[in-house]
Amino acid sequence: MAKDLQYNAANRISAETAADPYLRPAFVASDRARRLAWNLCRAVLYRPSPRPMHTWRAFLLRCFGAKLGPNCKFYPTSKVWAPWNLLCADLVVAADGAEIYNPAPIRLGSHAILSQDAYVCGATHDIDDPRFPLLAYAMEIGAYSWICARASVAPGINTGEGAVLALGSVATRDLEPWSVYAGVPAVKVKERKRPASA
Repeated sequence: MAKDLQYNAANRISAETAADPYLRPAFVASDRARRLAWNLCRAVLYRPSPRPMHTWRAFLLRCFGAKLGPNCKFYPTSKVWAPWNLLCADLVVAADGAEIYNPAPIRLGSHAILSQDAYVCGATHDIDDPRFPLLAYAMEIGAYSWICARASVAPGINTGEGAVLALGSVATRDLEPWSVYAGVPAVKVKERKRPASA
């Protein structure tokens, strides 16, 4: 599947903001203000909340525009960069330390799991453009997918339903459904048995 580029800072930020493109912001002021408000909320209300208070953290994410299905569990030290770009089906889990960097929409399917310190990276920079603009991609973590502890998903990469990215692995290509991937870069190592309930 081709990467779904949703945002290119070079097309959104005026060259007049700074002569040196490395000094230009990646987002307009209103976006930065919204991020500031969310970061304050996260620091004061989200992160200090007791671990069992998943409903409270889901409420806070929804207040900032996240679309979450029922029974989602976001743990206190999980990080969502932009709740307004987060779409989750039911029973999605983001464990402590899991991070969703989503300047563009990222969708997590039903029963998707991000284990401790998993990282879903939704943006990068165009290294061939002298302006070095930020590029953000829409992404999907399929239903019943499992991004294991300390595993990373590269910008624009999608995981098929039931795909597993093993401990500490890095996905640099789309993951096929019901398959297990391991390594850096991750390669397919086996098929995953599909449960009857999936």
